[in-house]
Amino acid sequence: MSKTLTLSLSLATITLTTALATTTVLAETPSWCGPKQASLALLDGFGGNSWRLVTTASGKEEAAKCPSITQYEYADGQGNTQKAISDINSMAARGINAMVVFGDAGPAVLPALTNAHKAGTIVVPYRVNVGGEEGVNYAKFIGSSFVEDGKSWGNWIKTNLPDGGNVLFLSGPAGNSQGLDELEGMKSVLDDKYVFINQEPFAVTNWDPSLTQQVLSAEIAKNDKIDVIVSDFGPSLVGALPVFAEFKRSIPMLATSDGNSLSCFWAQNHEANPDFKLFTVATGNDNVRLAVQWAVALATDGTPPADNIFKAPVYEDSVSGTPNPVTCRDDLPGSIYLSAEMADDAQAAAVGQ
Repeated sequence: MSKTLTLSLSLATITLTTALATTTVLAETPSWCGPKQASLALLDGFGGNSWRLVTTASGKEEAAKCPSITQYEYADGQGNTQKAISDINSMAARGINAMVVFGDAGPAVLPALTNAHKAGTIVVPYRVNVGGEEGVNYAKFIGSSFVEDGKSWGNWIKTNLPDGGNVLFLSGPAGNSQGLDELEGMKSVLDDKYVFINQEPFAVTNWDPSLTQQVLSAEIAKNDKIDVIVSDFGPSLVGALPVFAEFKRSIPMLATSDGNSLSCFWAQNHEANPDFKLFTVATGNDNVRLAVQWAVALATDGTPPADNIFKAPVYEDSVSGTPNPVTCRDDLPGSIYLSAEMADDAQAAAVGQ
């Protein structure tokens, strides 16, 4: 073979390899990632627990799928409403093109979001209802199927407690929209045979483990019979459930959200507690991914996702094993969420373990 032919074949091979690589990159670029370059910020009202750490890392991971995002920023409001507002104002003033906002303070952050929106920033609040209207106060609100979570819990309770019983519902801060939506879903399924024994609309725990233990201890002391506990943050119960042993009572049925610490607690304790059945929905870390996709699509001229509501799937059922049995990964930190898309080892790194 001549040197000229060999060189021609080599160049053809290089050209073909380059073309295939380019095609692969293009195929892997999601449709919500458009060609226009943009900057993106993720803002938390509070970022200081393991759920937020995994969620924050998930949002960054999702944004990294789009090569058009040339700058990524993060801000933690640290549970301080004024700092959260300041973070929003600061990102807008710096000219960040798009921001995804977990508005823990609810409508209190709406004026800041509105100002950023009117200044031309793509503003996408998610998960927590901040009030206002799409197109007026922000570009898009990305919700979560909390009503559907409530229906899932209610249907499981009906199946496993068909004759009715006493239900204790624990949620976060007073009046939070998540708990109210979940209660609406449960009450659409459960009839008067199921009595909610907590103060209406739910027992307030602020999703704080130490307060959860105090609240649960008080409820056990007040109520001789608790047939099922419903909680929208299951891992916060791990330190509280042993209180039942102090009252010489079995841990009751639990309908909640998943977490590795909770699954491992069930694995270690269900044999000694014959009433302890466990049902979980995915805890929803990936809600942020849908919000990021929308923000990126609007900022880069990509194709927006079809959905604007994150639908958390049912995750575990200790009774039926469908779609998954309760799974404990005791080789991994308790503070991760096996239902999340992020790889388990990446979650462990995100929570610093």
